[in-house]
Amino acid sequence: MIRMILKGVVIGVANIIPGVSGGTMAVSMGIYDKMIHAATHLFSEFKKSMKVLIPIVIGAGIGIVALARIIEMMFERIPFQTNLLFIGLIIGGLPAITRKVKGKSIRLGHLLAFLLFFALVAGMAVLGEQEGAAADLSFGLLNVIKLFGVGVLASATMVIPGVSGSMMLMLIGYYNPILSQINSFIDDLLDFNLEGILNGCLVLAPFGIGVVIGIFAIAKMIEIIFEKFPQHAYWAIIGLIVASPVAILLMNSFGTINLVTILTGIIALAAGVVIALKLGEE
Repeated sequence: MIRMILKGVVIGVANIIPGVSGGTMAVSMGIYDKMIHAATHLFSEFKKSMKVLIPIVIGAGIGIVALARIIEMMFERIPFQTNLLFIGLIIGGLPAITRKVKGKSIRLGHLLAFLLFFALVAGMAVLGEQEGAAADLSFGLLNVIKLFGVGVLASATMVIPGVSGSMMLMLIGYYNPILSQINSFIDDLLDFNLEGILNGCLVLAPFGIGVVIGIFAIAKMIEIIFEKFPQHAYWAIIGLIVASPVAILLMNSFGTINLVTILTGIIALAAGVVIALKLGEE
């Protein structure tokens, strides 16, 4: 239970960092297949599915709420080490997925799937170097519909390994506004500001509903793809994962680099690899 919550924390934190994929971290933690199965069999295997999903959701919530500002501060003060930590977490997750294709023949279609999805993530990172105009989050029918759609899009990209939901939000100009809204909502809760809480709910509720619906919709689609084209799917995921460090390098700044930052960065990279390998153990 504790280990599953910790895995959820890692996934939650990953989902708020542009260039880092929550789906990739789920693969790194060795729980991606379980998450997809639990989401697509929620009603037919309710008790079993909830046993998997509840600790992950709790952990992800803790990661987003409690660690968002810490991670933001780390990127501000020690960006080089923080970026390498996340790259290490991604690298440490590669063995979990490469085992799925080990010993099996590699066909042209597999290579094309790898190259296509590698290019997808790298291309998103290049396009995402500059965030679009900040979105309007004021309450209104049109904005409610937009926020619902953005929630569906964000959750779909969060579930797919190698694709960063935060990066997608940056591309369409919703990342900073939504992150600021979440932080404001937390402040209003702590201050018991009822007006602020209500305003936050009016903005975050349609986004949250879209996220939930998007997760279940994309999970079913992914399950079907794995059933019919498993090797193509695994090679596509490998392409997404391999491209993720490239996306991090393109999306984030590293600040001033000297001998100390290089040495501590190597330690952070190694720590990320070890954490991913350990949490990925069954």
